[in-house]
Amino acid sequence: MEVAQAIRTKRAVRVFRPDPLPEDVLKAILNAGRRAQSAKNMQPWHFIVVRERERLEALSRLGTYAGHLAGAAAGIAIVTPPWEQRFSIMFDTGQAAAYMQLAAWELGVASCLATIYEPDKARELLGFPTELTLRIAISFGYPLPQDVEARPPARSGRRPFDEVVHWEHW
Repeated sequence: MEVAQAIRTKRAVRVFRPDPLPEDVLKAILNAGRRAQSAKNMQPWHFIVVRERERLEALSRLGTYAGHLAGAAAGIAIVTPPWEQRFSIMFDTGQAAAYMQLAAWELGVASCLATIYEPDKARELLGFPTELTLRIAISFGYPLPQDVEARPPARSGRRPFDEVVHWEHW
């Protein structure tokens, strides 16, 4: 799949088939995140792969709109230093997340971001060190057949190009 096609066709999918993701597929997704660019090549992330159903369900309760994690084949928690330490950590985390989601889409795996609003409970659940925090997790799984059909989204939500892009000045 061409990168442009992946960007154009990738959607947030929140309901997945029950099939597990093979280890090599998960490793390819994780390696894409590991290879993401970061400010000063600091690579401020650690990835925690969650596949146990009970743990996914518990993680899904730590964000208002994170329920899709409960039905995922796998969730990947992106653990970082607190974003307040350095503004670029937030941007770097987003790049790692985007790289993983695009790599997954190329492999036929759907995904959706989840914001985690209770990082202390997430630490208890996942056991990461106190100097790190969790704000973003991603659900991954094979999409249901109706989610892979070539159909337009219910609403595009995309502002027109000329409304978003300004050349040289506003």
